[in-house]
Amino acid sequence: MVQQKEPNAQYDKQLVSLGRVLQTLREEENSDVLIDTVLNHLRAEFDYDLIWIGLYDRLEHRLYGKGGTTPSGEVGLLKQRFALNPGDILEQVVIQQRPLAVPDLREEIRAGEWRRVAQSYNIQGTVVFPIRYKDRCYGVTLLGTPHWGVAPKTDEKARLSMVLGGLGTALYQIEVEWQRQQTKRPDQPLLALLTKLRSLPGLGARLEAIVEETHQFIHPHRTSVYWFERERRYFWRRVGNRQKATGFSEANQPASGITVQEVSGFYQALLSDQIVSIGEAHSSLKADTTSRLMQQIRARSLLAAPILFQNELLGFLAVEGTEPRIWEDEEKNYVRGAAQIVALIAPLDEMEQSIDQIRMDQALTAEIAHSIYSDDDWKATLKMSADQLCKRLRAERFLVLVYDRDQARFEICYQSQPSNRRHLSTPLDALNETDYNLLEKSLEPVGLENLDGDLRLLAWRDRLLELGVRAMLLCHTSIGQPLEGIVVICHETPRTWSRNERDLVRVVSQQIGLILHQWQLQKQNEHQQKIMQTIQWGLTMLQQTPQLEVLERSALQQISQVLQVPLIALITWLPGQETAYIRNAVITNDRFGINLDQEIPIHTDVLVRWTLKSDGLLSLPIEDIPFDTRQWLSGLGIGQVLTLTLRTAPEHEPTGIVVVADVADRHWSERYLSAFGTLVSQLAWSRRYLNLTLTFSTQREELEQLNWYKHRRLEELYRALTTSLQRLNQLGNPKDPLFSTRQQQALKQLTESIGTLPQLIQEELWHTRISTQTISLITLLKRALERVDTLIKQRQLWSQVHNETNLTIQGDVVKMELVIYELLLIACERSQSGSRIDIWCRQIDNRWLEISITDNGNVDPQLFQELESGRMMDVLAPSLLDYPPGLHLLICQTLMKQIGGEFNLYKLEDNRILSRLVLPLAGTNRSGTTKPQ
Repeated sequence: MVQQKEPNAQYDKQLVSLGRVLQTLREEENSDVLIDTVLNHLRAEFDYDLIWIGLYDRLEHRLYGKGGTTPSGEVGLLKQRFALNPGDILEQVVIQQRPLAVPDLREEIRAGEWRRVAQSYNIQGTVVFPIRYKDRCYGVTLLGTPHWGVAPKTDEKARLSMVLGGLGTALYQIEVEWQRQQTKRPDQPLLALLTKLRSLPGLGARLEAIVEETHQFIHPHRTSVYWFERERRYFWRRVGNRQKATGFSEANQPASGITVQEVSGFYQALLSDQIVSIGEAHSSLKADTTSRLMQQIRARSLLAAPILFQNELLGFLAVEGTEPRIWEDEEKNYVRGAAQIVALIAPLDEMEQSIDQIRMDQALTAEIAHSIYSDDDWKATLKMSADQLCKRLRAERFLVLVYDRDQARFEICYQSQPSNRRHLSTPLDALNETDYNLLEKSLEPVGLENLDGDLRLLAWRDRLLELGVRAMLLCHTSIGQPLEGIVVICHETPRTWSRNERDLVRVVSQQIGLILHQWQLQKQNEHQQKIMQTIQWGLTMLQQTPQLEVLERSALQQISQVLQVPLIALITWLPGQETAYIRNAVITNDRFGINLDQEIPIHTDVLVRWTLKSDGLLSLPIEDIPFDTRQWLSGLGIGQVLTLTLRTAPEHEPTGIVVVADVADRHWSERYLSAFGTLVSQLAWSRRYLNLTLTFSTQREELEQLNWYKHRRLEELYRALTTSLQRLNQLGNPKDPLFSTRQQQALKQLTESIGTLPQLIQEELWHTRISTQTISLITLLKRALERVDTLIKQRQLWSQVHNETNLTIQGDVVKMELVIYELLLIACERSQSGSRIDIWCRQIDNRWLEISITDNGNVDPQLFQELESGRMMDVLAPSLLDYPPGLHLLICQTLMKQIGGEFNLYKLEDNRILSRLVLPLAGTNRSGTTKPQ
């Protein structure tokens, strides 16, 4: 290296040069001058052919050259940038911050680009010194010689250490000063901004000033103030910086609005007074929310601070960039401070409007209060309150709900909605414990901004969503007391509720609470009256309902309405039967079901047996009911069952039970149980009365029919016997050769006349029996006409049979003959002397024959109506069917139905009376066929 010449003088010279360099390093503030000074010192004081200084770029992890010396004088290479690769000697020095000696740089594989330089300039012995201060490396110095393995001596190392250490210290001071100068101080511009805002009129000008100052302080690509629209729940860009941001084209301009539904996480963060920071490889939001938000604002970096006033979100202040960016704490503090300034000045602009609104709200509450104390019509008061509140809050629905503790559900006391909206038709189900406590214990209204995404009030969500409700404001009508009622304000789009709106609803709700007390008292009174009316209805039904099925159905509906239960069923049987059937059921809830087709064994079904053994009402939880019974009592919502026996008197057999089902937590008050017992008892007596009436009426009709039938048969027997006896008396002399023949004929006629009597006596003692025979039409008509021949002659009537054919009729021939005879007899009796009776025969088809009897007699018009509709409902009322000829015509009509035919009585347009019979023809199968009209 350097030669030894006059050591003392040389040493002094080195010290002087070192002192000047160190002084320059202490005083100079320009990094380029410092590096040039060090390079000049290294060239003058050290004998190295290759000298290079490179500064370290921490962000890029590379060295960029600041100059030096090469053997050829070429310095372009020394200005290049060198990337640091793992394992390189330069990276080792930077990381370890210790000098490194290389014997031959030409052969050093880890030298990277410097190996090629060493080969070009024949550089061998090389040493690399770090330029460092404390634990931070600012660069390296590379010194190389053409000699192998040459390393600095001790004094050289010392001087190099002092020079390079001084350079590192100087670079550190420069960096600290630069950082100090670059550090943004938000307090000064914010103070200046406050001074500026005092002289600006209106909120718009002030927002523009805040945006411009924020833009100048942070230098983003775009600065904006977004305002929050509560009713429609979206942010809209109210103010932006005036100059068009560089890097933003028309395609990536921000959207006009940002909906809360799309960026709910961003909205919740603002609502929680959190500053949202999205930059390079960092976001304070979830990835999906970040992606949607950045697509909306069309930016790649964002810093947003909420504008909150009294916990109410007004909007947010946003600085946006088209490139990823790391946001500094000073920038975040400034944006938060600027947003808080906006929050302070915004209410000033709206103060006058708020004062007017407060006056209107006070007038509204005063008007409602006056109406409550002065108007007897509480529904009109609620209507006025609903109209005023919905108009003030721009809401569509107003509900007043009353909590029914007996049934654990919310009754609809009052509701108001536009005429083109569906109303809430049934009560709302019970809430879970969490939601119930929320409404009962909250000291202020509970607001739901978006029903779709809110986990509260799950029991009501589906029904309210079906009605189009998306946002709600609910308030307990007696805050601080047990829950009695709720006032509900509904909006059809997601929205937030301001403090003034909440306060207004709270005041009105407490006033409406006074009305609810009156309404509940009135409801209890009406309920008691309803029970009394229902009991009176049971007595009335005895007089007005002759049909058992109608009675049972009406009774179950009345009991269901009084008890307000989702399921009630009637299970009945007749005394002596072993199987019961579900006759009727009233179900008002899909979760309460019963198998109507199930047959129930009376003696083995546990629920039926327990009910019959019980002296009164039987109440059971569904868990205590056996599996067999739950096969027909199968509703999933059934929690408990209430049963009662249909019993009229101790000596009477029970004929059924009534089963009532409800939810498990249903509470039965005494008035409900008393009403239930009274109504079921009344139903039992009514059913017994109707069953007895039906039994007696059926027996009466059967005995009337049997009496007529036997009477006509006796008449025929009397006629036949009389004729035979007359012939016996007219036989003459026994010695006459024809005497024996005539006697045999008379005896044969007597035998034939009484031949059918055994069947009549043995098989038709108390009921008529339908048999089947065949007879020709000619014979049937001939026998019927023979019976009335005497009467026709007596009344000088003219009769004729038209279109008579030799068809064969099949059925109970005796009864058909008697019916035709009865119709001819009645026709003769009502016809005037000298008139005519016609019998018309017509084959309808291959199955039916029509016989029509026409006459010119007179018939009471009421008889036609009664024959068509049957006996009067009131069996005690006078009727033409209670005595002949109406009674006989009714019997003929009934018999024809039993035989399989048909009989009807009509009055023709020419005033003739038509008796129409439809008879079955022989040789056809008539099952499943319909008689022609």
